[in-house]
Amino acid sequence: MSKKPPGSRPNIISRFFSNIPFRYVPPVFITIILLTGHFTFGMLESYQTILLSVGCAIATELILSKLILGKWKNPASAYISGISVSILIRSVHLWPFAVISIVSIMSKYVLRYRGRHIWNPSNFGISWFLFFAPATVAGLSIQWGNSLLPMLVIWCLGLFIAVRAKRLHITLTYVAGFILFSYLRSLIVGTGFFTEVAPLTGPMYQLFIFFMITDPATTVSTRRGRIIVAFLIALVEFVFRLNQMIYAPFYSLFLVGPIAFIIDMKLQERKARSSVPDMAVRTH
Repeated sequence: MSKKPPGSRPNIISRFFSNIPFRYVPPVFITIILLTGHFTFGMLESYQTILLSVGCAIATELILSKLILGKWKNPASAYISGISVSILIRSVHLWPFAVISIVSIMSKYVLRYRGRHIWNPSNFGISWFLFFAPATVAGLSIQWGNSLLPMLVIWCLGLFIAVRAKRLHITLTYVAGFILFSYLRSLIVGTGFFTEVAPLTGPMYQLFIFFMITDPATTVSTRRGRIIVAFLIALVEFVFRLNQMIYAPFYSLFLVGPIAFIIDMKLQERKARSSVPDMAVRTH
């Protein structure tokens, strides 16, 4: 047997994730974000909130999938939505964690176009309550502090998963757009560039760039389209941030994502219809 060259040996991260079916890789990754953020900076409100969020999300997924689709759906996606809610939401009450998780999953089954849901579930639930119930819920606002290690760990894992999911171009486009518009905003507002770009290093944005905007179920069908949409999300967020909207990234995805998704589906339908006559001509 031939020996493998020294450089071909997979690293620890690759070997670890290569043994896990890919549908379970994002849940493992978001759990790592959760543990890293909590044990480093106390990111979680309490263990009750995470159990409530995840439990309600999974229960809603299982019940609705059985009632509407006639089958038990894998709860991996609901697990991600539940953890996202528990990380990104702050409230003195417990009920918002349950209600937001339930509403997030319900949006997958109620708000559909051509049989597909058009919003990223957690983005829908979180955005809705941040906008309509600001006195009851708030968003995560902590940073990783001055320690680069947690951020580097999350970015390495996140980039690895984005490559596996073939969505790295979305993350990179959004990050490039965010940096560009941060610079423009620093010129317009008169603040420092690093002050404007700093939120990108926080745990809220880690979830946003690696989970929400890259969600395969709610992104458009072409690579070029996904790049354009990611840049538009960064652009709309820039406008919102100029108007002092704290939760600009959530709102920008909430508006741009579904519109782009519906336009993309209509273009696919038009393309499919136009190809029918061509097929008919070829058969005669």
